[in-house]
Amino acid sequence: MNNFNHYYDTETTRQVISIVVINEHNVLSRIVGLFSARGYNIDSLTVAPMSGSKYSRMTIVTTGDKRVIDQIVKQLNKLIPVLRVNEHKNVVEKDTVLMKFSIDNNLSDIDVIARAYHGSIQNVTDEAIIVSATDSSERIMNFIKVMEKFNPLEVVRSGIVAMER
Repeated sequence: MNNFNHYYDTETTRQVISIVVINEHNVLSRIVGLFSARGYNIDSLTVAPMSGSKYSRMTIVTTGDKRVIDQIVKQLNKLIPVLRVNEHKNVVEKDTVLMKFSIDNNLSDIDVIARAYHGSIQNVTDEAIIVSATDSSERIMNFIKVMEKFNPLEVVRSGIVAMER
């Protein structure tokens, strides 16, 4: 067994990467292009400006073995608009979902379930109700599964935001 294979673990892991970039046009396409050109997948991507600055924070969730993750980080650090790249190990991460249901559903059941996932009713019209929930990705996926019995009209997820503990 050579040292290269011994050093790099071939186990695929999920990695949260935070990138601080200069907030200018084409930055998002350059970063996404870096992933697609090398055949790396982005499982989740969120971008938002950092208040009071000319920078934005991107949170990317990807999967790969240690070699792939190391390569992604190395390539991201080479891009000019990138100021900082952090591979998060110990994070608080949240995902948000908005779900729209017909008003014909049992609203009290929907509300009780949403509250169990840090959610609540956000809007009610004559035709529909919109519920939001914010929790870990795994719990949001479970919430969506549980809520399928109410036949959602629409489901929209935010993508993951994360912060190191």
